[in-house]
Amino acid sequence: MSTEFPIVFNKLKGMIKPYAKKLTVKIDNNEVYSLDAAYSEKWKKDIFFASAHIKKNYVSFYLMPVYMYPDLLKNISPELKKHMQGKSCFNFKKVEPKLLDELSKLTKKGFERLMKEEYS
Repeated sequence: MSTEFPIVFNKLKGMIKPYAKKLTVKIDNNEVYSLDAAYSEKWKKDIFFASAHIKKNYVSFYLMPVYMYPDLLKNISPELKKHMQGKSCFNFKKVEPKLLDELSKLTKKGFERLMKEEYS
């Protein structure tokens, strides 16, 4: 594990931590921070929102709204797209301020969309 991984993790955790005021913290430790939204009648379960995980080779950031609403990804930069693995996971090995800022904005859009679509 890179010595930079905890720094990346804390940046990603800090990106979603403000949403804990309206969501539920499911896991909060030195390697995983995870948030769920409330129970959804549509999906018949609590909805996973986002999480940051320190893995062996990178730090992963999972953002479920981009899986639920793929149109949120239509304007992301090619640089951020390169960090994607699968449909809702972004992997980072180091702090990349420009990309983390873009991901933060995408997270905000995802949160707003989730609240509008599922809970209004």
